[in-house]
Amino acid sequence: MRTHRLGWPAWARPADIADLLRLSVPIAFTRMSQMLMAVTDAVVLGQYAPGELPYILNSWLPMGVSLGLGLGILLGVQVLTSELLGIGREKESGRIFRRGLWTSVWLGILLMAVVYFSASALFTWLFVDIAPPTEVAASVDPHTVAESVAGVTRILSYGMVGFMISTVCGYYLEALRRPLLVSAVMYFGVLLNVIIDLALVGGFWGFEPMGAAGVAWATTGSRLLITILLLVAVILLTPAFRKSPTSPENEAKRQLSVGTGTAISNVAEWGGFNLTYVIATWISLAANSVYGYAIQIMGLCFMFYLGIATATSVRVAEAYGRRNLTEMRDAGRLGVAATLVMGVALGMVLIVFNNSLAGFLVKDDAVINGVHLASGIAALLVMVSFVTVFDGLQATASFALRAQEIVWSPSLIHIGSFFLVMLPACYWLGIVEGRGARGMMEGVFVGVFTAGILQTVLLEWKTARQPSRRAA
Repeated sequence: MRTHRLGWPAWARPADIADLLRLSVPIAFTRMSQMLMAVTDAVVLGQYAPGELPYILNSWLPMGVSLGLGLGILLGVQVLTSELLGIGREKESGRIFRRGLWTSVWLGILLMAVVYFSASALFTWLFVDIAPPTEVAASVDPHTVAESVAGVTRILSYGMVGFMISTVCGYYLEALRRPLLVSAVMYFGVLLNVIIDLALVGGFWGFEPMGAAGVAWATTGSRLLITILLLVAVILLTPAFRKSPTSPENEAKRQLSVGTGTAISNVAEWGGFNLTYVIATWISLAANSVYGYAIQIMGLCFMFYLGIATATSVRVAEAYGRRNLTEMRDAGRLGVAATLVMGVALGMVLIVFNNSLAGFLVKDDAVINGVHLASGIAALLVMVSFVTVFDGLQATASFALRAQEIVWSPSLIHIGSFFLVMLPACYWLGIVEGRGARGMMEGVFVGVFTAGILQTVLLEWKTARQPSRRAA
């Protein structure tokens, strides 16, 4: 390993650290806005209708899988634009954006239709037909749970096209190194989402409280405005709609293939995590709420890692575009190191402030079926402090691999870790062993630990052994 004269490894050069921070901080704050919508939704529900949190959490099973699929397929917009930027040809990137835009529109329409029309059958199957005999059936009618979740899901599906278009716009602006603009728009959307939440869930300003359905309408409405603002920014500030040279042979195929592996990984990860909400609901609505709130905080932490992962992906892709293998390795290693440092910092925050965070999420006296929510959430947040480190590692390493067009190996790791390891572990520990919400989080740790270690080892194995070669 090359080192500086001061003993620092080559991948930790101050200029590279500064570049990673310039990219990752605004991207993390942008990505965090997406999770903040979910967290604020959960907080408002926790204050006004805590018993309805399972409805909104479970509704994200088909929505999360669909969004993960779309986010992955559309990722090629960011990767190929970053490659052009790396060789000084970003003005030619309009064709990449336009290709991604049309893909997002058709994909959004298709996914909206699938989610809308399948919601009732899906949740009836999950909560009525195959649900194991647990205490939840004695406390609430499974048909009521299924129809409530399906109704929320159908409302969320209306925003699918907007999710897809705003994703393409965000990817494109970030690849052109305009992440602060994306952040500003997204946080405006978060503010609007909070206002609508207070109106439709809290009953502010004379509105009728709608519970989980109000949360779904807030998410759909705020996403529509975000989409409009980002699209206007792309039109006015980028070469998105300017004439581009004819695309190289196989560029369209590459744009799709780079994202296809990510799409499969997203389906595995997002589908796996959202299926854990179903398992938690099988245990009890209280277990779902305690576990669900803890996962919301874990998701908020993940946005910090996603900023590092995305920035690492951009830096690796730029080096890949220049065919500079040394810079590719260094960018990947710096991303992994930054992830570990962030993991330690976030873990300490969760351990020290677990009770305060739990009190922020729900009222201190919130109880579901005799279970005190705040104390249960606080206990799980201590576990989250360990889980989240490996969640960050799997994200950063897999993003760095895909930026080098190493697609299928990371996808297989995700499928194995989340479907073959995490879900069975959650079911066994949560239901069979009777450990409830704590067992669910223990199962998540097993799956995420597997993914984090394997992705990191694969990154080092794939890149460390490539011969060093600088671009001519």
